[in-house]
Amino acid sequence: MNHTPLNVALAMGPAVAPRIFPPHMLARLAPELLLLSPEPMEEFASQRSREILARTDILITGWNCATIDEAVLQAAPRLRYILHAGGTVKHHVTDACWERGIQVSTAAEVNAIPVAEYTVAMILLANKRVLQVARKLHTEKSAVDPDRMFPDMGNYGKRVGIIGASKIGRHVIRLLAPYDLDIVVSDPYLDDAAAAALGVERVSLDELVASSDVVSLHAPSLASTENLIHAGLVAKLKDGATFINTSRGELVDQDALLDRIHQGDVYAVLDVTTPWVLPPESAFYTHPNVLLTPHLAGSLGTELGRMAASTIEEALRVARGKPLRHALHAKDLAITA
Repeated sequence: MNHTPLNVALAMGPAVAPRIFPPHMLARLAPELLLLSPEPMEEFASQRSREILARTDILITGWNCATIDEAVLQAAPRLRYILHAGGTVKHHVTDACWERGIQVSTAAEVNAIPVAEYTVAMILLANKRVLQVARKLHTEKSAVDPDRMFPDMGNYGKRVGIIGASKIGRHVIRLLAPYDLDIVVSDPYLDDAAAAALGVERVSLDELVASSDVVSLHAPSLASTENLIHAGLVAKLKDGATFINTSRGELVDQDALLDRIHQGDVYAVLDVTTPWVLPPESAFYTHPNVLLTPHLAGSLGTELGRMAASTIEEALRVARGKPLRHALHAKDLAITA
């Protein structure tokens, strides 16, 4: 039976749509859904935006989407779904959206994949001491003896501590399953049964930090997690340990971490910092025990296509009368990014 397709609109920053939703990706919406415009709404106040909002059933959002407050919702009486082609929706989905009963979906599940892949790569490289040995080879430009430099190098039997059984943390655990590693997890919302189902051991945060050869941070950025890795915990890192942060810089006492790094007995792989771009004089740039990357772990390049495909699939599920696959609920916001 023929029916009128639901209307879809885009809302995100001006440079975001071409990166995530090129024409061939948007073409997947037809014929089940009608895209009102391939050009996204960068704000919701203009006449053009108001005309689009009035007809919108499904709003696909991306990074730098404007705030969707009560005034916007009044201009969008048909809006029933907000599908976010990214991780957190806290920057644009307000209480008014939840109060209206709008269904929200995110691409956090698929965005977790490249972050987890980056993390696993760094864990394996860290235990193998690849970065340190390679740096020495580049510096000395002569024969080096890795086994003499690091007699404890290697991944066999090493303990990896995962802080936060988040979407990313759980995917890291799954990807590490084939390796002969001892995986421990600290998460206040993870019980022993859930830990057993993941094939890991649940331990306290103190024990995890003090006993792990690699500590990888995957907790969300919340008021309760700010400075989670405080100076006392940094001091407990075991000699030779590597600390990996792909979460957020504000979860870590960066001054304490840098002081510990200056002692020369721990290493760090930092994909995130506070601020996002450190001042030029920061020793994190120059210390040989630090690998600093510019928020590289999340979806970039071809990986953006995975987020777009996931979001468009959600829209098509709506068109077919199916429930959202990656639904987010208001109650989840207190413990997720």
